[in-house]
Amino acid sequence: MQKILIIEDELNIAELERDYLEVNGFESDIATTGEKGLELARMNTYNLILLDLMLPGIDGFELYKRLRQVLDIPILMVTARKEDIDMIRGFDRGADDYIIKPFNPNELVARVKAHISRYDRLIQREQIQNTLQIGSILIQSDSRRVFVNDEEKMFTAKEFDLLKFLVENPNIAFTKEHLMERIWGYDSLGDVNTVTVHIRKIREKIEKDPSNPQFIETIWGVGYRFMKKDRFQ
Repeated sequence: MQKILIIEDELNIAELERDYLEVNGFESDIATTGEKGLELARMNTYNLILLDLMLPGIDGFELYKRLRQVLDIPILMVTARKEDIDMIRGFDRGADDYIIKPFNPNELVARVKAHISRYDRLIQREQIQNTLQIGSILIQSDSRRVFVNDEEKMFTAKEFDLLKFLVENPNIAFTKEHLMERIWGYDSLGDVNTVTVHIRKIREKIEKDPSNPQFIETIWGVGYRFMKKDRFQ
């Protein structure tokens, strides 16, 4: 269940927001001070925060800055003062949205749903962009993990970098010298046969038959090429 943090010092308003959100399938926590809101935000996982600007102690703008240091989830600011709108619009880090009291609870719920949906799409797109799928091979760039037929294979740092580079540049023949420079660095003094050794180890991990590779092809007299992705889709 998706969870909302409501930071609102007027308990009757906070409970109204919670009730409407829960009717629409959300779980909610309430904090009536900025300090408590910051504590809950650090301790729990939320999909969105409803942040009232007029809070005792830490005001909403200062609290927003502190929340943004630890969270990237949507934050919907709630204000009773129209003059706050210009401040929100010009806020240096930019709130996701704002709503003015008194508000229609159904509009509030609609805004919450819209922002969570948009955030989820962005996260999914980022995950897709950071994942490479080629046939039975799945490469997770951020976590630097490789799976073959859903089984994780252990790669050294250079093996991972070499495989990822070849996968990202399919159907291009690279010389051993080029791969050496690209993966080990232009100032590397290593033997280019290091590339051959790493290719052999990678093949042992990703190929069904390393002696008859389907993915990493040897181009005699040149170097290596990762075969076209569409041959494995």
